[in-house]
Amino acid sequence: MDDIAAGLEGVVVAATRLSEVDGERGRLIIGGYPVEELAPHAHFEEVLSLLWHGRLPSPAERTALAEALAARRGLPAATRALLRDAARRAVPAMDALRMGVASLSLGARGGGDRAAALDDAITLVAAMPTVIATYWRERAGRGLPAPRRDLGHVAHFLWLLDGREADPAVVRALETYCNTVVDHGMNASTFTARVIASTQSDPCSAVVGAIGALKGPLHGGAPGPALDMVFALRAAAARSGRTLEAETDAYVRREVGAGARMMGFGHRVYRVRDPRADVLGAAALALGARGGDGTLIADARIVEAATLRVLRELKPRRRLDTNVEFYTALLLHGVGLPAELFTPTFALARVGGWTAHILEQMEANRLIRPAARYVGGRDGRWPRAA
Repeated sequence: MDDIAAGLEGVVVAATRLSEVDGERGRLIIGGYPVEELAPHAHFEEVLSLLWHGRLPSPAERTALAEALAARRGLPAATRALLRDAARRAVPAMDALRMGVASLSLGARGGGDRAAALDDAITLVAAMPTVIATYWRERAGRGLPAPRRDLGHVAHFLWLLDGREADPAVVRALETYCNTVVDHGMNASTFTARVIASTQSDPCSAVVGAIGALKGPLHGGAPGPALDMVFALRAAAARSGRTLEAETDAYVRREVGAGARMMGFGHRVYRVRDPRADVLGAAALALGARGGDGTLIADARIVEAATLRVLRELKPRRRLDTNVEFYTALLLHGVGLPAELFTPTFALARVGGWTAHILEQMEANRLIRPAARYVGGRDGRWPRAA
């Protein structure tokens, strides 16, 4: 009897040029570029073009894509009404995002060719920041500021949220984050998008399915607790009079002893340090040095070092290094985002990868249909009347 690959771990389901995750070496390649080379320098529009077309754009092509995205930032009236109602009911932000994106199919081009799918991809990427910001500002009883076409994709998202043009350092930090998490191998949400695309369904449906997968705390819904941990440990140290390092040491020992997972540490794939943590850590440090909360970053590094030391002592046979969640939380907090928008912002970035995988699936499509081993009974008899 064949072995079952629980969770499909180790099963190769596609060939892709989009990203490579090397868990043994702690390496991430996105479109041919190491993440540490691409993320801190590229504009998000350039990364989109790299993923969608297999190469970096020329200056004219980048301008054309930026203009195309800017032209699609508006939402259908039905989507705006839906988001207003979601805000009035205070539904979770990821649920509002899922419903809002689903309603974008009202204006989708549809069709089964690459040109139509790319057209839908531009709409989905362009509209997602507006969906998030519309919901969030309606939650606060505020309307959206007037859209602008002179701002890049990431800068415009910050403009929609705050109504003020963000400092260039803040924009660079958030753009670095978006570039870092735009794609990451065959993760749960990306696989979901490719499964849906393999049925020849439309890109909007595939992205909605991916959002549903990303919502789960085992995938994209866990960066907030890592930040909460740092804040809680700072407060505990202030109350106890102990150093932050000592407070962290005691906390990690309690949590590990109780069988809890340390949020921000360990990864399903990486057996060494998550390379995205280094990129985002550097971005967070740069942001803190330019007027952000440098004290928070310094304290977070104390918490990180103490946690790693205790984990290596208590679990010497497991590699529980810092993962992307830890510095994601610090970076997104540093740019001024509320914790409830951390995972929607993850989706805002990852939709670039989702749409690229949808396009790639279309190139040589085969319906994804894995098998399952049946373990139920076989001799059941339907009860008959006496």
